[in-house]
This record gives sequence, C-alpha cells and structure tokens, in this order.
Amino acid sequence: MTLDELKLNGDAKDIKVIQTQRGKIDASDPYSQWNLCHYTGDTTQRFFDSRLELCNQLGIDFDHLIMPRQCHSSRVTVFDEKLVAAPNRIRKLMLDGVDALVTTVPGVCIGVNTADCVPIALADPINGVIAIAHAGWRGTVGRIAEATVQVMVAVGAIAHNILATMGASICQDCFEVGDEVAKAFEDAGFDMSHIMRRNPATGKAHINLQEANRQTLIAAGVPSSNITLPEHCSRCEHDRYFSARCLGINSGRTFTGIIMQN
Repeated sequence: MTLDELKLNGDAKDIKVIQTQRGKIDASDPYSQWNLCHYTGDTTQRFFDSRLELCNQLGIDFDHLIMPRQCHSSRVTVFDEKLVAAPNRIRKLMLDGVDALVTTVPGVCIGVNTADCVPIALADPINGVIAIAHAGWRGTVGRIAEATVQVMVAVGAIAHNILATMGASICQDCFEVGDEVAKAFEDAGFDMSHIMRRNPATGKAHINLQEANRQTLIAAGVPSSNITLPEHCSRCEHDRYFSARCLGINSGRTFTGIIMQN
C-alpha cells in the first residue's frame, strides 16, 4: 500500500498524517486496489485486508484504527480512553452518523474516507489533541471544520496552536454544482466572491470547497499560516485517488488518517 504523508505547517514531529493511494487498478473494479471503507458496497474481505495492511504499515493494533460511518453531517465525536476499551458493538453505535473525530489518545489512528470530499486533519501538538473531519459540501455548509475546532478546544486544545492540513479532494474546476448548492453556501454566510465562480461557457457554478473550509477554520481561530491546502484533485487524478464523480458512489474511498505517536 502506497501512502502519502501530509505535512502540517509547524512543529508536529510526533504527529503523522497519512492518505492512501488506490494502488493497482482493475478498470472493471471501482474498488481496486485498496479500499478501507465498509459501507459503499465493497466486499468484507477487501476492506478487512486493506485495514490490516495499513495497520501493519503504521505499526498499530487492528482495533486502534478508528473510522466513523459518515453521513455528511456536522457531528463530532470524541474518541477517548473509554471508547478505546469499549466492545465493538458500543464503538459501532458511537461512530454511526459521525463525520469528525477528536482524540487525545496516543497510538490510535483516527480517519475518514473520502471520494472527492475534503478530508481535514487537525492537531494541537503542544496540548496533545488531534482530529479528523470529513467535509463534503453539506458538511462544509454546516461548518464541520468549526465544530471540530470547538470540540478540540473543549478537550484541551488552543485554537491558535492548531495546525490543519487537507488531503486530496475535488478542485474548483471539477466541482460544478447546481444553483441550489451555491445558494446554500450563500445563505450560510460564505464570502461567495472567494469560493464561487461561474463557467463562462456553461453558466454553471463552481465551488472551491477547500477555500470554504479554510475560511471556516480561520473564523474558528486557526491562523491562516497554520493551514495547508491540498496538492491533488481526486477527480483529476482518479487513477491515484478514488473519485465518486468518476466512478459513481458505489466505489472505493481514499482513507486519510492522523495518529499521535506514543
């Protein structure tokens, strides 16, 4: 399994942020090669094997790889020592319908699965708080990035210390939306002059999800200089990362995780 290591713009030597690549692709198989997501129609064997391979590469126990069952909400859950020790059925219940995780527990990799949406990894390395958020357009409108920062602060982080980095996700050129989606951003108070433009040939709106989330993080108290934007577009590079716009929703997902070393 090939992993990207996403950089945090600051002193975070004990914190690692990784993102999976698709690997060897079978054109007839929209889940090939590596897929860790368990609820988009793939086989149990593949996502189990993919998770096991990632755990081996990270050097962690299988039950220390934590991911929610996302639903495009703005719900944030704290994964604490109690949940680390909880039975799988309790974990499953607590992680259902969650789109962001926060933890202070070292040695646990928390992560989200995306296929065009924006994965946001956050860390306050001074106070030992890390987080991961899944920001599709609905989550972005719902300001999941701000909600995640607020929960981080509630467990001991300081907003000014937080470093944030975004993984591969759909670029503005590729993210064409209907006017109802553009209006949702406008109604939510986003500065549309910075996040939207119209294609002169089609008249269609194009939203910059990464910039919208950057605005939200800054408003939540994260310094602009602490925020790193992604280098890759999932749709432009769908041979490297999964893209629902290219493959359909019944396809694999790119996993982005963050771990605080023991």
